[in-house]
Amino acid sequence: MQLKSLKVFCDVVGWRSFSRAADENGISQSGASQVVNQLERRLGVKLIDRSKRPFVLTPEGEAYYEGCRKLVQRYDALEDQVRTLHEEVSGRVRVVSIYSVGLHHMSRYLQKFLSQYPKANVRLEYQHPHRVYEAVEKDHADLGLVSYPRSSRTVEAMGWREEPMVLVCAPSHRLAGYSRVAFEDLAGEKVIGFDSDLTIRREIDRVLQLHHAEVHVTMEFDNIETIKRAIEIDAGVALLPEPTVLREVEGGSLVAVPLATDELVRPLGIIHRRGKELGGTTRRFIELLQSEGQTVIADPSRAHCETEVRGRDHAGNGKGHDSNIGHDSNIGHDNHVGQSGNGHENGRAKSNGHRETARPVEVQAK
Repeated sequence: MQLKSLKVFCDVVGWRSFSRAADENGISQSGASQVVNQLERRLGVKLIDRSKRPFVLTPEGEAYYEGCRKLVQRYDALEDQVRTLHEEVSGRVRVVSIYSVGLHHMSRYLQKFLSQYPKANVRLEYQHPHRVYEAVEKDHADLGLVSYPRSSRTVEAMGWREEPMVLVCAPSHRLAGYSRVAFEDLAGEKVIGFDSDLTIRREIDRVLQLHHAEVHVTMEFDNIETIKRAIEIDAGVALLPEPTVLREVEGGSLVAVPLATDELVRPLGIIHRRGKELGGTTRRFIELLQSEGQTVIADPSRAHCETEVRGRDHAGNGKGHDSNIGHDSNIGHDNHVGQSGNGHENGRAKSNGHRETARPVEVQAK
């Protein structure tokens, strides 16, 4: 029995999809099904109950999956360790990021990492925050990049960086000329807010209430890109992480005014599955992120490096959709990125901006 068969089985279970597992391993869907059948024949038990939709694991399948998952993880980590004995980092790291981190940071980090380790492979995917945690918990990703990171029974979180929040408004707005803005200055203002179920919204509301600054939330969106578009047409102001508006400030379409206090920041963190043995390439990538963690992007053009972006088709759970990312970049290697955005109703506004779902990306130095 080959280790490859165990990995195929783990991917079938992890993705709850034969077609997605086949795609992950470069085989046909029937080939993935045959692998599972061969394992069942060899063991003399049923691992998967195919009579239910979606399929479920049998008790034997549950036990076999947990053992195989740990075995495959340890083997991958061992291979990575052996390769790095000759100071050559050539393994793969799978990263899932929320959009606002990916769009404004990852091109620069990928460029630096691949310049240091040209044989490494980084697989990058953008997702909605709760799907980042889900990907890490289900071992679809080695690392997740999130805001307001939290640890749990299955996920371990580590601090990465803190981004100062600023008041963002249109150049014609009355607050655009302020050198600093106190929270009390926002009383009565029209505000473009984040969806109420997002942690960043709850933190902003908490601080505004602390300062008795009552605002009028006129629109709510689930992502920063759409909020910025609303501010550009002077539909209101917003409190946003400073690095996410550097390009618009440089271009003159938005104004970012510092806050009078530093009590409102957006913490970013790195998450991984608790108890998982991280490979050498993954550890090096974490080291690079943390070493860069205190560096605030001063040059807006670096936050939006020019990269070539292409989507890679995936069968499976219907999570990927064809779309372009909204800006191009070229950093000496191919980024395969897709995203979609149908928006959603929140009672006040429909966001047609960047929904945080996308296909995986294989990034490798040429």
